[in-house]
Amino acid sequence: MSIDAERLKLPLARPNVLELAPLYEVLRREAPIAPVTTPAGDPAWLVTRYDEVRLLLGDKRFGRSHPEPEKASRISTAAVQDGPTGDFETEEADHARLRRLLTPAFSAKRMRRLGENMEQLVEGYLDRLVAEHETTGVVDLHRGLAFPLPVAMICRLLGVPEQDTELFASLSERMAGTAIGEAAHEAREEFFRYMVGLVEAKRPQLGEDVISDLVRAQSEDPSFDYAEMVRLCVGLLFAGHETTVNRIGLGVLFLLTERSRWEALVADPAGRVDAVVEEVMRLGAPGDLGLLRYAREDVEIAGVTIRAGDALVLSINAANRDADVYSDAEEFNPDRPERTHLGFGHGAHFCIGASLARTELRVVFSALARRLPDLRLAKDVDSLQVRATLTGGVAELPVTWRSA
Repeated sequence: MSIDAERLKLPLARPNVLELAPLYEVLRREAPIAPVTTPAGDPAWLVTRYDEVRLLLGDKRFGRSHPEPEKASRISTAAVQDGPTGDFETEEADHARLRRLLTPAFSAKRMRRLGENMEQLVEGYLDRLVAEHETTGVVDLHRGLAFPLPVAMICRLLGVPEQDTELFASLSERMAGTAIGEAAHEAREEFFRYMVGLVEAKRPQLGEDVISDLVRAQSEDPSFDYAEMVRLCVGLLFAGHETTVNRIGLGVLFLLTERSRWEALVADPAGRVDAVVEEVMRLGAPGDLGLLRYAREDVEIAGVTIRAGDALVLSINAANRDADVYSDAEEFNPDRPERTHLGFGHGAHFCIGASLARTELRVVFSALARRLPDLRLAKDVDSLQVRATLTGGVAELPVTWRSA
């Protein structure tokens, strides 16, 4: 297989939700930084090799902002992660301030408090699924566990009323939609208005949650713009559940499509779950695109000259399957000797919620292996419904098992 001389059009078609397009392997070898056209129809550079993706994630010559946002290439027609964000002149300082504000929210103390509730929640979800299975014989693990757990956790961390979960989940789905055009941007505006209402409802009696923390900070620091604070709350609520939902689903698929993988976890859940989680994070980056960055100056890298203002799509999926970094890179192997991956990013933008995501995945996979050792897919992977959103993943996860 060779690379077409014409500019490639993203996304590259993949065989199924667990495998990448074979062309990624060719790109890593022959053109690790290649010119592409984004789904929005704009020019960009696709970065596929581990070394370059890792470098660019931590390189301050690349950022999320653009000096002329209206002229910047856009990655998609969705209303999240679609184009430049932030102020070009103050991006680095703004990001450092937000990290300082958010770090206490993801402290060990708060994570322990969430963890105490997490196991109880998972047991409750599984109790309901077991009861439903006795009647129906097949249950949807996405609807019954993979989706509600991360939603419940991020709601508790941010201080979002649990009765609002269906509303914000619907807004998140629409905001990340890649096939609904202007409706995605309307959802973003609706999400913003919802968050303004929640912020103002909290203001008279602030609690110990992330939104309350940010309201306090914004009240004390006039340079912390109100609209910026609200957008940050929206972003946290979206990102705090979206990718974990998808990785639970993809992790279950990786485990159940090869029986020996599942049986190994069932034989020793406590001893194997950490390695399983890291391998899910390596192979299970959802979505068909990548992280968007813009060059702040002209840069020469991997034999390519990237001009100031150019857009780059950093493919975490492709980087995490680089055969020069991982042995049998396409194989799901929790026992592999390589322990690094870019599933949580790298550098200054390393995912601040990594500890929460890891905890959720550990609790879920441990509980499934312990309580449902005969768990099996009830539908072929190729026929599963895939979500038409920027972050991808499956919209259903039908499973079954032998009842006791």
